[in-house]
Amino acid sequence: MNMTWRPMQPADLDAVMAIAAVVHVGFYERRAVFAERLALYPQGCWIARVEGGAGQAVGYAFMHPALLGQPPALDSFLEALDPQANCLYLHDVALLPAARSAGLGRALMQQLSMLMEKDGLAHAALVAVHGSAPYWRSRGFEVLADAPPALHAKLRSYDEHALYMIKPA
Repeated sequence: MNMTWRPMQPADLDAVMAIAAVVHVGFYERRAVFAERLALYPQGCWIARVEGGAGQAVGYAFMHPALLGQPPALDSFLEALDPQANCLYLHDVALLPAARSAGLGRALMQQLSMLMEKDGLAHAALVAVHGSAPYWRSRGFEVLADAPPALHAKLRSYDEHALYMIKPA
């Protein structure tokens, strides 16, 4: 079964919420938060689908420009993209279990690199949850050294094991 990424549309938000309810238990974000990210930076919003037939949604990704070391708090609005943004923040990635090991992560990293280059962003960043840090390390991300106390406090809004990770362009 082939699975691919395609640009997200507003009609995909129902699928996003259904996938988030399965994959991100305990990390709830309102539909309006996802809708805002899609409106502000549509080129960074992707839906993974099974090719052919009904094209069932099996995953999603939200990315947007941000300031390095200053991720938004969980379930918070951006209101606008920061004009001083210097990194591409991978806000959320979720894949249903059936979609894992299908090459979607590799394809998403290619898209991330293309967006970083297009927008002139020197780093990518993310908050690793659910013990996902080893996966992100395999994709070139490392924990930000000497993170400021404000970042540690924000990470606790995710969980006690959340890690802020960065990757150079």
